[in-house]
Amino acid sequence: MHSSFIAHHSSLIEDAVAIFHNPDLRNFVIDVRKKYDQIIDHINPDEILNIGWVKDNKADAETLVHEFRDWIEAHKTEITALQIFYGQPYQRRDLSFKMIKDLAETIKNAQPALAPLHVWRAWEQLEKVNGQPKHELMALVSLIRRMIGNDETLTAYDKTVDKNFQDWVFRKQAGAVKFSEEQMNWLRMIKDYVATSFHLDREDFDLSPFNAAGGLGKMYQLFGADTEEMIGELNEVLAA
Repeated sequence: MHSSFIAHHSSLIEDAVAIFHNPDLRNFVIDVRKKYDQIIDHINPDEILNIGWVKDNKADAETLVHEFRDWIEAHKTEITALQIFYGQPYQRRDLSFKMIKDLAETIKNAQPALAPLHVWRAWEQLEKVNGQPKHELMALVSLIRRMIGNDETLTAYDKTVDKNFQDWVFRKQAGAVKFSEEQMNWLRMIKDYVATSFHLDREDFDLSPFNAAGGLGKMYQLFGADTEEMIGELNEVLAA
């Protein structure tokens, strides 16, 4: 019985493949396969020239940037964060994380296409930018600063804060003030916090990274009676 089964199985296989003995059919199958085969070239790989703006990318980017500009201009007297941006430079020390977050949500609810990171990518099509935003709210602040002329090029907000911090430290230490390394470490923590959260309050010293390093008590230990003035001054100069 076993040999009979094998013979029957072999007969079925021969019948199944017999159709492919036809040379015309074989050639047709080969031609179809050639049309649908993908050839992967490892020697000469393609170079990605652009991402995200495939058709008329510059024109689309210009339209989006203009729409963002028009929206901001139209609402600059209605929204607290925009009132501050359009006010006196020293007023920017009063910007808070909540103000920027509320502004971003208002924009996205009214005009979803004007989401800050989307507008940032559009702006990149029109000019060279300096750095990349670490999150959406930092992108929004950078876009507004560029739009109203605070920055000559679209610049990641942490880079703006870094430069303002360096200039401030230089001015301070050019005089009688000489910061110790421990003081500088704390000042850098404040700078990094303001770059992502836009403002520093006394209550923020209960949060990371300050709480793990001693909180507000440690700040007073390092800067003494100048602590309150130092916090206010940094809020102002870092947002300049």
